[in-house]
Amino acid sequence: MPFLGEWRAERQRRRHAALYVQALLAEPAPADARWLADAAAGGDLDHAAWELRYARRALGLLGAQRDALDDRTASLVAHALEASFASDPRIDPDKREVAARQFNVRLGSYREALAARGSREGTSARLARMLLAYAGRVAPPEGDLARAGELLGAYLAEANEALRRQFGVAVLPEHLPPSAAQGTGD
Repeated sequence: MPFLGEWRAERQRRRHAALYVQALLAEPAPADARWLADAAAGGDLDHAAWELRYARRALGLLGAQRDALDDRTASLVAHALEASFASDPRIDPDKREVAARQFNVRLGSYREALAARGSREGTSARLARMLLAYAGRVAPPEGDLARAGELLGAYLAEANEALRRQFGVAVLPEHLPPSAAQGTGD
């Protein structure tokens, strides 16, 4: 019977991961895509929309890696994201491998931007710079950096809310600091 219980629990975790990824597949707001197209993509609305899709998905996966309560969550989310590329009707079947590679390149860049320490730029500006560079603008003005940073911050906040909705919130004993809570059994 323990096997059956673990099997059910794993199915449930996969179901939650799929629902989380559904949140990450939300289409960018048309106004945001239009802004990015005008600010960085030379008016190419399709390119801008794809950069926003990649950014939302990458930040969602990075958020799951960083904030999930269970170490298996990020792996399950990564598998669900991979499956989403294989079935995305917006991607030509002959271009799915290319889209997955492009996503992985962006994922690495966003990961580096989040992890960079000692930079004179804040995390928001580093992430914004990545988005704008992939869209086609290498030296953006401060106003565009600020807008892109706000947009990506909203994507990360939405992903974190979806993560909590699907996988729960950490509950710590009120009488202990988080660093002392591990191994208490409370």
